[in-house]
Amino acid sequence: MADNSLASRLYNGEAGLNVVGRRKLWFGVAGVLVLIAILSISIRGFSLGIEFAGGNSFSVPASVGTLEQAEEEVNAALAAENTGVEVATAQQVGGTGGDSYELRTPQLSVEQTNAVKAQIAEDFGLEPGQISSNQVSEAWGSQVTERAVLGLVVFIALVMLYLVLRFEWRMAVAAVTSLLLNLILTAGIYSLVGFEVTPSTIIGFLTILGFALYDVVVVFDKVQENTRGITANNNQTYGEAANLAVNQSLMRSLNTSVVALLPVGGLLFIGAGLLGAGTLKDLGLVLFVGMAMAFLTSILVATPMLALLKNYEPRIQAHNKRVQARRGALARGEVPTKGAASPARTETDDAPLDPDNAALAGAAPKVGARPAGKRPTGARGGRPGGGGSRPGGAKRR
Repeated sequence: MADNSLASRLYNGEAGLNVVGRRKLWFGVAGVLVLIAILSISIRGFSLGIEFAGGNSFSVPASVGTLEQAEEEVNAALAAENTGVEVATAQQVGGTGGDSYELRTPQLSVEQTNAVKAQIAEDFGLEPGQISSNQVSEAWGSQVTERAVLGLVVFIALVMLYLVLRFEWRMAVAAVTSLLLNLILTAGIYSLVGFEVTPSTIIGFLTILGFALYDVVVVFDKVQENTRGITANNNQTYGEAANLAVNQSLMRSLNTSVVALLPVGGLLFIGAGLLGAGTLKDLGLVLFVGMAMAFLTSILVATPMLALLKNYEPRIQAHNKRVQARRGALARGEVPTKGAASPARTETDDAPLDPDNAALAGAAPKVGARPAGKRPTGARGGRPGGGGSRPGGAKRR
């Protein structure tokens, strides 16, 4: 019994998902999203945490009341000491001593910090020792940012080197383009949502780079398998072979992404949303968005970009034109003979082939389909009169 499942039809090229052929659509959508992300980062910016912007944090026991009540009391203490600042962020955190509220403010002097701490303890009826405070310098955040950027540069350089050695430089360029697009879109969503940027966010960014690289390598490995020795036959263009690879690896990439996103989604929506674990939302959001973007960019951007770059390679251009010529002959009812010369080159032969127009009507295979198998060898067509042998048994000179 034939297997008609979606996974089987994708692998056999029967689902008809023309991903590579619609590269202009994907590139256009990606361009619009990148523009929105850049505008959001430029106009809204990021909500920097105390580790990057510098400031003070006050921790009070959760037994004093709700988080809103704690924020109101701390703001009242800040106003009573004429600090001129208010609570920037407030969240509930857990610790060895039980749950507590962490309230962060802009930078305060040592005298102001001690006075506010004493006022908070007095307002809540607590001992001063039950209120903890912490001060972070902005310089520490600058050091973390510099090291994160350095780590990103080193990672991309190592990725380029690996992909060049494992595949080729065009695949390396397409993969790094996909990685950078993933980072920009994730950062743009982070800016739009307004979540606080903390060291956990930086760790999350570095984590999604590895996940995005895995997705791209899975697809490119299949592309390399499908295009190995592709110029030896005239059945399939490079873009069609790459599109078949996308179809074949789509279910694997989708299953991997879903399995990875389920625990991250639980971390974000259950841990941070329902249970109120505020320290989890920074890491959860960047991982969830980054992993989802990694799946989409590896399928819709990386492989179409690779096909576009390969179409500028002279060897692939010549192969794609041979495929077109063969299909044109078949569409006209002609049967190309083995070793027949290719049609004369025209003035447009040096232009890269557009995969969207590669398949001619009536002769091209279904989008994403495997190349047609070789026809069984039969008797050679002879001259009129049968047999194809020379009359009178004449020998060839």
